[in-house]
Amino acid sequence: MSAVVKGESPKLEKKPVKFSNLLLGSGLNMFEVSTLGQPLEVMKTTMAANRGDGMASAVARIWSRGGVFGFYQGLIPWAWIEASTKGAVLLFVASEGEYYAKSFGASNFVAGISGGMLGGLAQAYATMGFCTCMKTVEMTKHKAAATGQKVPGTMETFMNIYRAEGIKGINKGVNAVAVRQVSNWGSRFGLSRVAENGIRSMTGKEDHTIKLSALEKVLASAIGGGLSAWNQPIEVVRVEMQSKKDDPNRPKKMTVGNTFSYIYKSSGIKGLYRGVAPRIGLGIWQTVCMVALGDVAKEWVESLTGEAVTAKH
Repeated sequence: MSAVVKGESPKLEKKPVKFSNLLLGSGLNMFEVSTLGQPLEVMKTTMAANRGDGMASAVARIWSRGGVFGFYQGLIPWAWIEASTKGAVLLFVASEGEYYAKSFGASNFVAGISGGMLGGLAQAYATMGFCTCMKTVEMTKHKAAATGQKVPGTMETFMNIYRAEGIKGINKGVNAVAVRQVSNWGSRFGLSRVAENGIRSMTGKEDHTIKLSALEKVLASAIGGGLSAWNQPIEVVRVEMQSKKDDPNRPKKMTVGNTFSYIYKSSGIKGLYRGVAPRIGLGIWQTVCMVALGDVAKEWVESLTGEAVTAKH
C-alpha cells in the first residue's frame, strides 16, 4: 500500500486569488505609473505617433503641451484605472489558466507562460483597450486652444467619441493591444527565465532553492523586459490606430494589417521601432518597482489585511 502512495503524483490544487494579492499588485502598479511610468509612456506614445521625432524633439513637443504636466497626460483617470484593475484581471485569469494548463499535463514553465498569456489577453479586452485608447487620444489630439477654441476635458472627449463611434470608438486598437499583451507576456516570461538561468550559472546558484539577490532579480527581469520589446511594431500600430492625428493618407477603416502596411510604407522599419528606447526604460522601471519595492509593500499589505501575500512580484 505504501508503495502505491509513494508513487502517486501530488494532487493539483488551484491557487486561491486573495484580496491581499490583488491589493499588492494594484498598489505597486499605481506607484509605478504615478512616478516615472507615465512620463515614459507619454514619451513612447509621442515618438510612436510622431515618427519623425527623435528623443529631444519628442521631449520638446511634450513640454510644449504643459511643461511637467505634459508628461502626465492621460494619468487621471485612464492610467489609474488601467493600473488599479491590471493586477486583479491579470492575476485572476492567469491563475485559472495556469491551473487548467497543469491539469492537461503542462509543465510549470509552460503552464506559467500559458496562464500569463491568457491573463494578458483578458486584461487587454477587459480594461486596457479603452484605457490605452483614451490615453493615446489625450496625448495626440490637436489642442483646440491653438485656434482659440475651448479645450475639451478628458471626460468630454470620452463622451464625444462614445456618442460618435460607440463602444468600438473607445476600444479602437484593442486587437493590437491584445496581440501586444499576449506576445509581450509570453516572451517576457520566457526570456526572463533564460536570463535568470544564465545568472545562476555565472554566480554558482544552480540550486533553485538558493534565492537570487534583489539586484540579480532586477537584472534578469530587465533583460527579459528589454528583449521583449522585439514586438514594438505592434505597439506602434496600436498607437497609430488610436491616434487622433490628422493625416489624409491614413486608411479610412484601420485594421492591424493595413495600419502596419501604412506605417511601413510611410516610415520604413525605423518607423515601426519608434519609441522602443522609452519602452525599454519603462520595462526596467516596472521591474525595479516590483522587485525593489515588492518586499516593503508585501509587509505593509500583510499588516493591513492580516493575510499572507502569496503572489510573486
